[in-house]
Amino acid sequence: MLSELKRLQDITKKLRNPIDGCEWDSEQTFDSLKSYTLEETYEVLDAIDRQDMVELKSELGDLLFQIVFYADLASEQGLFNFDDICQSVADKLISRHPHIFSNNTSKPNWEQLKQQERDKREQYSLLDDIPNAIPALMKAEKIQKRCASVGFDWTELQPVIAKVKEELNEVEQELAQSTIEQSKVAEEMGDLLFATVNLARHLKVKSELCLQNANNKFIRRFKQVESLLKQKNHNLVDATLEEMEDAWQIVKQTEKSTSEVNKND
Repeated sequence: MLSELKRLQDITKKLRNPIDGCEWDSEQTFDSLKSYTLEETYEVLDAIDRQDMVELKSELGDLLFQIVFYADLASEQGLFNFDDICQSVADKLISRHPHIFSNNTSKPNWEQLKQQERDKREQYSLLDDIPNAIPALMKAEKIQKRCASVGFDWTELQPVIAKVKEELNEVEQELAQSTIEQSKVAEEMGDLLFATVNLARHLKVKSELCLQNANNKFIRRFKQVESLLKQKNHNLVDATLEEMEDAWQIVKQTEKSTSEVNKND
C-alpha cells in the first residue's frame, strides 16, 4: 500500500514538473484547485448514494489525488508535506479520543475538546473556524450545533416549530406589502430556511441530505411525468398545467401503491 502511495506522489511530482510535466498541472494553485476538490467530493457522495462500489473506489482515488496535489503544492512552497498532513490528523484523532488512547476512561465532550483546539490557535469566537465554502444548509447546521454545545438552544421541540411558523408568517407579511422589496423578502426567506434547518437538527435528520433526497424524488417523478405525457403524444411545451398536474398525481399514486405492496411482501 505504501508503495502505491509513493507511486501516486511520484506521479504528481512528475505532472507538476514545469519542464517535462503537464502544463495544466504545473500551473495549478491552491485557489484554482478548490472547485475541482468540491466536484470530486460530490462525486464520491454520489457513488455512495448509488451504492456503486467500483465507481466509489475510482472517485476516492480522484479525491486522494487532490490531497496529494495540495501536499505537493505546499511542499514546493516550504509550508508542509504529506507526512505533516498525516501527523496532524493522527494527533487530532488521538487528542479527541483520550478514552481510547490514554488512561482516561471517561468519554470526552467533543465540542469542549474542539474548543480547546481553537483556543490554542488563538481563535476567540465559537464560530470562527466554520468553513465558508460548505453548502449553506450544512453551514447553518454547524452554526446551530456549535451554539447548542454551549447551551444556546431550545431544549424542547415546540418552540422550534413555532419559530418556523413565525418566520413563514414574516415572509407572508413582506409579500402582503403594497410595494414588495425583494431584498427584504430574501432576508426573511433566509431566516425561514435557517429556522427549518434548526427544526431538522432537532428532529435528528440532516437537512442537506433531506433536500438532496427531495431533489432526487422530484427528478424521478418529473421524468415519469414526461414519460406519461409522451405516451399521450404531448410534450412539456404543449401540455397544459392541468395535464401536467394530472400526470403528477398519477405518478404519486403509483409510487404510493407500489410502496404499500412492497411493505406487505
